[in-house]
Amino acid sequence: MTAILSEETKLRDEIARVGKSIFDRGLTFGSTGNISARLSNGDLLMTPTNASLGNLDPARLSRFSAEGVHVDGDKPTKEAFLHQCMYCQQKLSGAVVHLHSTYAVAVSILADVDPEDVLPPLTAYYVMRVGSLPLVPYYPPGDVMLAEAVAERAKSSHAVLLANHGPVVAGKTLQDAQYATEELEETAKLFLLLHGRNLRPLTPEQRAALKP
Repeated sequence: MTAILSEETKLRDEIARVGKSIFDRGLTFGSTGNISARLSNGDLLMTPTNASLGNLDPARLSRFSAEGVHVDGDKPTKEAFLHQCMYCQQKLSGAVVHLHSTYAVAVSILADVDPEDVLPPLTAYYVMRVGSLPLVPYYPPGDVMLAEAVAERAKSSHAVLLANHGPVVAGKTLQDAQYATEELEETAKLFLLLHGRNLRPLTPEQRAALKP
């Protein structure tokens, strides 16, 4: 029991630290975005509804049982299902980050992107940390159809982009999910800066060589 409590305390503090880092660098704003992390017993800790990632109270995080039932903490975000869908399909994931980050959202609104893989492989770190980025069609926040669409896309990718909404990224650890989300945002920024110009993305061979 002591070990579980120690693990939980550390994870709560880490969620608050990562949230503040993301907020302070302008990757989220107001009360948008949410973060979750999974304890070794399968329970989830998640940022609650109407909470700013820049000012999280570790003690007030929402807690869910391994079965997805809210059991403790502040009222959960209506986007909790986005996280639960990712954990369901990405079994080895220990954390999920969902943001409404500016450049990724901007890309999600473009009409001419490939819905099977929205961003080209512009850099090695994007390939290593994100890999592929399928587009999930638009549904209103909280719509059960969005949950089903995310679950379908998450079968083949640990990162998805919600149309007119933002990215949802899973990682083995919270740090992995954070870094992948940040790499996704920077690649979206590059993509928009280069939009309309001839690109030289990594070749299929170069991309394959980067995969573990």
